Amino acid sequence: MRQPEQHAEGAGPFTTRLTWQPPGGGTAIWESRLARRRGLIAVHPPGAATAHHASADDTAIARLRRLNAIAATAFILGGALFAAGAAVAQIGSGDATTCASIYFAGGLCFNTGGYVSLLQVINAPRHLPGGEGALVTQGWRWWSYEPMRVDWLCAFVLFAGTLVFAVDLLDSFLQGLSVQRLNRLIWAPDVVGCMLFLISGHLGFVEVCHGRPRLLPRDLGWWIVTVNQLGSVLFMISAIAAYTRTSGTEISAGLANWGTLTGALCFSVGGVLQLLERP
Repeated sequence: MRQPEQHAEGAGPFTTRLTWQPPGGGTAIWESRLARRRGLIAVHPPGAATAHHASADDTAIARLRRLNAIAATAFILGGALFAAGAAVAQIGSGDATTCASIYFAGGLCFNTGGYVSLLQVINAPRHLPGGEGALVTQGWRWWSYEPMRVDWLCAFVLFAGTLVFAVDLLDSFLQGLSVQRLNRLIWAPDVVGCMLFLISGHLGFVEVCHGRPRLLPRDLGWWIVTVNQLGSVLFMISAIAAYTRTSGTEISAGLANWGTLTGALCFSVGGVLQLLERP
């Protein structure tokens, strides 16, 4: 049987939206983020002026809701703790160990949010190419390797960034480090983590914009990606400002603290918005 012709959109090797005519007529539209985050696929029945959204089965929806709530809450708490740590550092109301402890707790939340975001991608319902416009639920998996999927790559790079931050945060407990070791053990992982966050955010834009940079003010997913990317930019500014010069002082401790505080709040806001993106 001849498969219906499909129209694919995306960027490079990544497909983020598929449009095809199901065997029963009409049009079906699969979008990567809509399917994996909300368990929905758009279907235009024959002769209908508007589309309706066909949802995945109850098992998939319950699974997506659980994962979405955990990931969103983790990012809200992680952002709040990072903001608190930056505030303590800026005000000077706590010693270095206190700040490191607050940041480390926030980092654990970011680790959790990053991994659960990856689980969302791995266990999201999949579409059947050329089918009637249905989403199929697969068995639960704790891991997969799908680098040709932009959603998987986006979530994986984000999770990798949180793990690199964990190295930076653990090294922050070390005392009596030389300037060279401070920059190698703390500053360098911080910058690498920020770069991974920025790459993940760029891939997020590829997914929601289907490869074409544009403003989508009515799209909740676009706002979530935008707010999180702003947080990543502020984190990078903070990381650069935290570089320790040979004199033993940072380039700008105030800029580093304020960049961390405002960037962390962006991630908390992104987490709140993610709660609204409920399957």
